This record gives sequence, C-alpha cells and structure tokens, in this order.
Amino acid sequence: MSYFGEQTPKLGFGLMRLPKTADGGEDLEQVKKMVDIFMDAGFTYFDTAFVYDRGDSEKAVKECLVDRYPRDSFTLATKLNAWYAPMTEEEAKAQFQTSLERTGAGYFDYYLLHALKNESYHLYDDFHLWDFIREQKEQGLIKHIGFSFHGSSELLEQILNAHPEVEFVQIQYNYADLQNPKVEAEKCHEIICRHGKGIVIMEPIKGGSLAAPGPAVEKIFRQAAPAMSVASWAVRFAASADNIITVLSGMSNLAQMEDNVSYMKDFKPLTEAERNVIRAAQNVLANSDAIPCTACHYCTEGCPMQIPIPELFAIRNRLTFGDAEADVKAAYETAVTEDGRGRASECIQCGQCENACPQYLPIISLLEEIAGKLE
Repeated sequence: MSYFGEQTPKLGFGLMRLPKTADGGEDLEQVKKMVDIFMDAGFTYFDTAFVYDRGDSEKAVKECLVDRYPRDSFTLATKLNAWYAPMTEEEAKAQFQTSLERTGAGYFDYYLLHALKNESYHLYDDFHLWDFIREQKEQGLIKHIGFSFHGSSELLEQILNAHPEVEFVQIQYNYADLQNPKVEAEKCHEIICRHGKGIVIMEPIKGGSLAAPGPAVEKIFRQAAPAMSVASWAVRFAASADNIITVLSGMSNLAQMEDNVSYMKDFKPLTEAERNVIRAAQNVLANSDAIPCTACHYCTEGCPMQIPIPELFAIRNRLTFGDAEADVKAAYETAVTEDGRGRASECIQCGQCENACPQYLPIISLLEEIAGKLE
C-alpha cells in the first residue's frame, strides 16, 4: 500500500547537532560542505526546529542551504514547541513567523508540532495550535502537517484519531528501543502504519550511542561486515521499516556525512541474514546497564546548577564499556571543571531535567550514582 512520502530519499539531514568551532559556535563552513555532499548525492530532506541550539540551527539553514540553493531543490522541516519554556498562546504561535524569518525559506514543506508527550500534549489544544497550523497550510505557508512524538502508544492512537489531517509522524525508532517501555518504538510504528501515515525516523543512532555501543556489540558488526561502519547498521535498520519517509541522521562532521551517504545513496533494505546480526546485537544490549541518553540537551537548558548531564552520562557509560576507572574519573573532572559547569553532587533535585527528558530517564538518581562512583 502506498503512503505519503514513499518516494522521498531515505536519508534526511538532522540539524540538531551541528559541528562546532573551537569557541563553541556553529562551524558553518563545514556545514556548507556537508550540505553540498548531501545535495550532490540526491538527498533533499532537511530537519530543524525553533528550539534547536536556541535558534542557531534555523539561522544555519538560511546561510548554508536557503541562500545557496534554489528553493524547489530541497525540502525543509521545522517545528513549533509549546512546552519547552513557559509561554502564552501568542508566544507559541509567534514561533512560526520567527522560523520563517530565521530560515528565509518562504514556506515550510513539513511543519511539525514538536515533541508531543503525555505531560504536555494538552498545550497544543489549549493554545489552538492544530487550528493555527491548518490556517498556515491554507495560506500556502505549510505544505504538509505532522507532529513529532515522545509519548505513550495510547496517546499516539488518541492523537491520530482526533487529527486525521496529520500526514506524517516523526518518532524515535532504532533497534535498541523496539521494546523499550518508555519509547514503545515498535508499537508506535505499528499504530502509524495502521493509520496509513508516513513516518520520519529520529534518533536512529540514539544520539550517537549506537555508533559506539560498546566493544561486544561492535565486534558483532565488525565480524559480519568489516568494511561497514557500526552506525550504518542502525540507519539501515530504521530505513528498512514500513512507511518510512526518511531517516534523520544528526550528522555533526564531514566524516559522518560521507559515511552515511556512502551506503544510503543506493539504499538496500536489510537482508534476513543482516537482521539476524541485528538480533544478536539486541541481545547484548538488553543485558547492558548503559544509560540510554540521546544527548538532546533538553535537560540542560533549565538546569540551575548547569550540570552537563548528557556529557556525564556518556562518561559514566565508559565504565560499562570497560574503560579504566582512573581514565573515566579523569574525564569526569575535565567535564565538570569547565567554567560554570556543576558537578553531579551539586544537583538540587528540582526535577526540571526529568520533566524535559524525552527518554523519561531518572536523571536525579543517575546523577547520585555518578557522584558516588566518580567523585
């Protein structure tokens, strides 16, 4: 059965994690080269959001893409977030015009209500945002309406029943989260397919963690295909699912772009033998105690102690993967001695981070664990 977006090339450029310069700004010259490689390979889907990098992502879209390529040669997605900070209905709706101004795109091919989840989805109804984006579509400023999702499968069913105008849904989907009760990737995928909607995949590499999932998993993939990157298994797994419009990869350097393009330019779905390799990796990961953080940094924006939570989680995971404790402790001290950064033990347990986390991680208790092990 055909679905919306079926003919779209299956690799999308996620602009959430852009390369940085030495002083912490966006490395726009590198982004331009990445855009050129992506476009030259025949890919067209670019994804950003109002809240990504405090607006710098949308600004980068203008300089690196919109100002350099004909508007009809690419498609652009961005998002409206009603819960990231306390706001009024007017402030939420104003995001749309700000996004148009930042990107200079003139219109959006794909416009999403951002990160709907159980705790905050009601805001999109309270602020009449479904009606608002339909109005923008009627005016030709939006081509296709969708939403990104971090909630329960029951909520997903409820939203799709209430809003048949939705053309596509963006969900987290990777081989590590199919049965994860906090993500319900497989169940959510099945619901969207049953409703006949197209699917955009986010976090296929789970914030980069499936590019470096630990020695045991890496060995499985290296033995099966020595020439293929570990990340390629995750991206191809996601792209092989039903009803996929495209798979977003948050590429943050030229090497990642070149690798993704190398195997996605002539994309071939996984064979059954390759799926068996994935199953072996899943079995190993099921017994791992690595923290499943995707490094989205939603947790850090409002942290009063400025604790670099995703970075500390990545450092703690090195213990799981067998790194020497002395090396991990040294990495921890480096991470928390940067100006303004707080230590794990300085968490005041305000709960802001846990409310913002799309993975529903018990961040407070994990920071307590890290403080006990690494301080």
